[in-house]
Amino acid sequence: MMSNVGTFDRALRVIVGLALLSLVFVGPQTPWGWVGLVPLLTGTISFCPLYRILGLSTCKRCES
Repeated sequence: MMSNVGTFDRALRVIVGLALLSLVFVGPQTPWGWVGLVPLLTGTISFCPLYRILGLSTCKRCES
């Protein structure tokens, strides 16, 4: 599984994932916050299956 998520994209995914996940425990306590697991997981492992399907990559070192 080759990395296709760049550094900025990874950081953004982790931040958004944590923010969404926090909605489950604090704030409105909505179950929709579990959606935050998707960007958190893809940011953590540096791989996005949707990017693979669409042929995209934000990883500079992987484009060469």
